[in-house]
Amino acid sequence: MKLIRYGQPGHEKPGVIIQDQMFDVSAFGEDYNETFFTTYGLQRLAEFLQAHEGRLAPIAAGERLGPPVARPSKILCIGLNYADHARETGATPPPEPVLFMKSTTAYVGPNDDLIIPKNSTKTDWEVELAVVIGKRASYISEADAPACIAGYALHNDVSEREFQLERSGTWDKGKGCDTFAPVGPFLATPDEIGDVNNLRLWLSVNGQVMQDGTTANLIFKIPFLISYLSQFMTLLPGDIISTGTPAGVGLGMKPPVYLKPGDIVELGIDGLGTSRQEVKAYSPA
Repeated sequence: MKLIRYGQPGHEKPGVIIQDQMFDVSAFGEDYNETFFTTYGLQRLAEFLQAHEGRLAPIAAGERLGPPVARPSKILCIGLNYADHARETGATPPPEPVLFMKSTTAYVGPNDDLIIPKNSTKTDWEVELAVVIGKRASYISEADAPACIAGYALHNDVSEREFQLERSGTWDKGKGCDTFAPVGPFLATPDEIGDVNNLRLWLSVNGQVMQDGTTANLIFKIPFLISYLSQFMTLLPGDIISTGTPAGVGLGMKPPVYLKPGDIVELGIDGLGTSRQEVKAYSPA
């Protein structure tokens, strides 16, 4: 299945994509949140779709798409998980996964505007494969980790490099700014994806391809990441794990290149669709 949420921010309704057409499933009566995944929501939704085959209302093509999962309890991100990206930033590939977190206020729809934060000079892009957790996981084994996956989604791990690297402390302050986690357009269940370890992921700025990589080059694979993270915290249904970015970020260019108002960022992953963000300057509400 491919799950979407559509409508204005804070008022999204659940939907699905069937044969490239979007359909409303508000009659199912649930949002795609922690409770949905905990109570076998994917199985129940599949049964609902079968029972209502041919009777679902289509969604207009112009509707805004929200992030495909209602606000998760955690957005966990893995840094330096592609050796080529580590090299371009001057870092050594890590012996264990590098963990940082993005704020839930950064979480937005796939085509929402990307806002350069106040006082930012180094806002950067990062295309990533995101994993959505489907059931509670604590001290889970690597062998059992795949059973905890609800699905996958496209994520732009937007980063402010000065905040991240030059302002002391952890990376989080450069990762969690508003609009810095556009996710979607949809969540694809694992059966919709072929070999998750061989997916092309790419990103362009103003039509120029900046990143063009493959998940085959992940240093730490997804089952290991789930098991590893579950040793330090309980993963809850709906939580998101973003698995890292390949080479081609602005920080790694010589000289570095960063986003400016008016830029258009487009990105995609095999089987997970594409997203598009227009870059705008911060403006007080």
